[in-house]
Amino acid sequence: MDKNVYKILVPHDFTSVADCALNHASKLAKSFNGEVYLLHVVSKEKEVDAVQEKLNAVVATSDKKYGVNTHSIVRIGNIFEDIGDVASEIGAGYIVMGTHGAKGMQKIMGSHALKVISHSKVPFIIVQGKGPSDTDVYDDIVVPIDYSDVTKQKLTIAASIAQHFSSRIHIFAGKESDRFLQTKLDRELRFAKNYFTERSISYSMENAESTGGFKIQLIKYATRINADMVAIVNTREGALLPDFFGSDEQEVIANSAEIPVLITNPTQKIVAGGIMGS
Repeated sequence: MDKNVYKILVPHDFTSVADCALNHASKLAKSFNGEVYLLHVVSKEKEVDAVQEKLNAVVATSDKKYGVNTHSIVRIGNIFEDIGDVASEIGAGYIVMGTHGAKGMQKIMGSHALKVISHSKVPFIIVQGKGPSDTDVYDDIVVPIDYSDVTKQKLTIAASIAQHFSSRIHIFAGKESDRFLQTKLDRELRFAKNYFTERSISYSMENAESTGGFKIQLIKYATRINADMVAIVNTREGALLPDFFGSDEQEVIANSAEIPVLITNPTQKIVAGGIMGS
C-alpha cells in the first residue's frame, strides 16, 4: 500500500445508497489522483468468502465505470469501531458513507449509529441518493456558525475542500436575541471571515431570519442556493453532533434536498482570539 496515494474509504453494504457513496468517493478520489477502498464488516468468519466475492464484483464494476483504482476490505468485527480503525490504518483522507436518511442510518448501523462517526479521527461525508454533479464535486459549501465556539476543524476542512475545488464558502450565521450571545456570535463570525480571507477563499454571508430553529433555517438556506455540501462539527467531547441529531436530524442529515453533509470531530477548539487545546 502506497502511503503517498490519497485514499477514500467507503463502508459498503451492497445497497443503492452505498453505490451512491462510491460514486461520490470515486470522483473525490479522482480529483486527488487517489484510490477508493470499500469496506464491509461481518460478524462471523464463515461469512468472509461470500462477502469478499461479492465486494470484488463491486470493485471490478467501479474500476471500469469510474476509472479509479478501487480496493476491497472485509473485516471481521464491530462496525461501530472498525470503520474508523480501518480509515486510520489505510491513512484515509475521508470516509464517504451513504444513508437512506434517519431511518436508513439506523437500519444500516443500528440504534447506536452515532458511535460510528464519533469513534473516527477521519472526517465523514454523509450522502443520500443524489450523486455528485457532472462538473466539480463541491462548488458551494455552507458553513453554519452560531454562538458556540468556532472549531478549527470545521474551518480548516471547509477551507481545504474549497481550495482544492475552487469552491465558494457560504457562511450561514445564527441570530440571537440575547445581547451577550449575539456579541459572542459576532466575534466568531469575524474570526471565520478573517480565516477565509487570509486564505484567499471566496465567501459570502447570510444571517438567519429569526432566533430559534437554526438547523431548520440552515437547511432551507442550503437548499435555496443549491449547495453541494454542508460542513458541521461535533462540538462536545464524547458525543456526536448534539445540536444536530435529535429533533433536527431529519432536516440536516436526512435533508430533503439530499445535500451531502461533512462531519468532523474536533481535536482543537478555536475561540476568537486564541487556540485552546483539546
